[in-house]
Amino acid sequence: MLIRRHTKLLFLVFAAAVILSSCHSRKLTVRNPQGDYNSNGMVTKRGPYVMVKPDKETADKYAELMGVKRNDIQNGRLYTFIDEWMGVPYRFGGLDKDGVDCSGLVSLLQLQVYDQPVPRTCALQVNSIKRKYEDELKEGDLVFFDFDGKQYSHVGVYLQNGYIVHASTRRGVIVVKLHDQGIYKYFSRAGSVIDPTTSAQND
Repeated sequence: MLIRRHTKLLFLVFAAAVILSSCHSRKLTVRNPQGDYNSNGMVTKRGPYVMVKPDKETADKYAELMGVKRNDIQNGRLYTFIDEWMGVPYRFGGLDKDGVDCSGLVSLLQLQVYDQPVPRTCALQVNSIKRKYEDELKEGDLVFFDFDGKQYSHVGVYLQNGYIVHASTRRGVIVVKLHDQGIYKYFSRAGSVIDPTTSAQND
C-alpha cells in the first residue's frame, strides 16, 4: 500500500515536471505591430485595421469642437492622432512634430489610423482616391484644394459634420470647417482612399 502510494506520488511529480518544462521551453512569438518597411525604414503597411474607442476626454473635446454628440466620436485612433498633432507647425517636406506639410500629415494619418499607406505627395494622393460628391463624404476621406492657382496642391482629411483636419501653412495642423471662408473657395475634389490590394484583386 505504501509502495503504491509512493509510486503514484512519483508519477504525479514527474508529470508536473514535464508539463512545466514544456511550458517554459515554448518560444514566445510577438507580432510586429508596425508591419512592413521600405528601404528607408519607413512603415509601408500596417494592419489589419482595428477600430479603437476614444477616451472620454478626447471624445468630449472633439464632439464640442465639431458640434456633434460624444457618441458620434467613435474612432479613437483618429482623434488621438489629431490631438497629438494639433498645432504642429507647417513645414514643407516635414514629417515630424517639428513641422509637417499637408500631404505628409495625410500620409501619416492614413497609415497610423487606418493602416493604409498612401503616396507622399498631393499629386499622387489625388490619383489614389475613388471620387465622391461632397455630400457623400465619410470620415477618413481625402479632400483636395487648388491653392496658388495649382490644381490639387493642398490636401486634408474629412472628419464629420462638415469638418476637416489639415496642415495649414499659416496655422499648422488644425481642425476647421470645409466651408470655412478662407478655404472652401479652393475646394476641388474629394474621395475615399482606394486600397491597392483590393483594386489589384479586382483587376
